[in-house]
Amino acid sequence: MTNNPDEDPQSVAIEQLERFGLSAYAARTFVALASLGTGTARDVSQVSAVPRTRVYDAIDELHDRGLVDILQSSPKQFWAISGETASRTFEHELQHRTELLRSALRELEPIEQRAEQRGVWTVDGQTSVTERVLEFFANAEEEIVYMTVEDLLTEDLIEGLGEAAERGVSIKLAGVSTDVQERIQDDIPGATMFESLWVWSDTSAGRLMMVDGRKTLVSALVNGADASPSDPRSETAIWGEGEANSLVVVLKAIFTWRLETEERS
Repeated sequence: MTNNPDEDPQSVAIEQLERFGLSAYAARTFVALASLGTGTARDVSQVSAVPRTRVYDAIDELHDRGLVDILQSSPKQFWAISGETASRTFEHELQHRTELLRSALRELEPIEQRAEQRGVWTVDGQTSVTERVLEFFANAEEEIVYMTVEDLLTEDLIEGLGEAAERGVSIKLAGVSTDVQERIQDDIPGATMFESLWVWSDTSAGRLMMVDGRKTLVSALVNGADASPSDPRSETAIWGEGEANSLVVVLKAIFTWRLETEERS
């Protein structure tokens, strides 16, 4: 899928409709009707490059999904629902499918998660790393220690930290600017700020975090300036879980030393 904002809106609409499960002919037919308002099979064929004989199959597909209405005239006339209504229809359909998937996957999860993991797991792309961090925030029970560059502390992450704080989780943050610290303390009054281990702008470091003393993550900005957040090249992270996990042991020792030093200073 292209991220080019200058792309032809017809192409964008057709591509997204196909991603929602419409056939190529049905997607082209709907887009044609959206621009025509109403039209016959001949009208649709002329503006959509869909063979006239296939327009009827496409109309049947669209009609079954409630996207077009049919006027029983000679020749038949076809009318497409508004773009706003179509968007809501697909949005509700997506939400329903997402709920079904979440429910099914929840039932497939092991009853007891493994307490220890050997080695570390990798995740690529700023978007994917952020989703993993949010998941760790959501599962935190006692403490979150989080160090990050300012650009990576998005509203979603601040909200996730706030929700954790409301559950009684202790929040300790470092590596962000004074302005961001003040904003965080307005949203999360109980958050503790501590000095970073280094000047983040001098390195390619992205984030370091520890949750409940037994889950850690560290990331680097590989090519963040030239890659979109969803690009695997934008950020790379490794994470581990379990008190005996090698990554957890190392980062826990670093965090413990830094926090103890901060308390003595």
